[in-house]
Amino acid sequence: MIIYPAIDLRAGKVVRLREGDLNRQTLFSDDPVATAQSWIDQGATWIHMVNLDGAFDSESENLSILEKVAKLDVSVQYTGGLRDMAALKQAQDTGASRMVIGTLAARDPASVAEAVALFGADAMCVALDAKDGKVVTHGWTESSAHTPIELGARLYGYGARHALYTDVRRDGGLSGVNIEDTVELARATGLRVIASGGLSQLSEIEQLARSGDVAGAVIGMALYQKRFTLTEALSAARGI
Repeated sequence: MIIYPAIDLRAGKVVRLREGDLNRQTLFSDDPVATAQSWIDQGATWIHMVNLDGAFDSESENLSILEKVAKLDVSVQYTGGLRDMAALKQAQDTGASRMVIGTLAARDPASVAEAVALFGADAMCVALDAKDGKVVTHGWTESSAHTPIELGARLYGYGARHALYTDVRRDGGLSGVNIEDTVELARATGLRVIASGGLSQLSEIEQLARSGDVAGAVIGMALYQKRFTLTEALSAARGI
């Protein structure tokens, strides 16, 4: 199981939001490249980078940060504002190893087939972000009619193989990742699901890894608040 330390970017700085709310922001660093290097030094092979400005339709310098981080010894999973093929190509050309699409996939599921054909299944990940059982889009501000399992199964049919599942109400709150729904989503759809949102303890990583169905976990606030180290998280994911 892959551990993805998160770097959420807003106006070029590393921040965390509570439940995706821009008014509930915590600033952690003015130097995202140095933050990335610190995760790499602790053993990270992937970084989950979120362009919050893109998610909320704001201009920013975050693509230039992606370019710098991608030149380090790490793969970058990149998301935020990737709502058409041009934006996906720009992200890949800038250095993203995998791009995550949420709003685009929910609004136009058939676009996933086009993206997979253009960029490859391993370079694409669909975001199944949920609030109160329904997929939410546009920076988690709009609710859809789909459940994560319904949309996930449909997107699998269009060629998606990787998915990021976030229980929005838990995100940034250290209230515990939604293990049950994450495992159920993976088993019901066949997607390689990455858990996200609220992960707070090493025991949760161990449970996700033991399930045998979860492909990875994104960790943000728990690392920034030093609940445990990335080295400890990587060990837990390996069952050590």
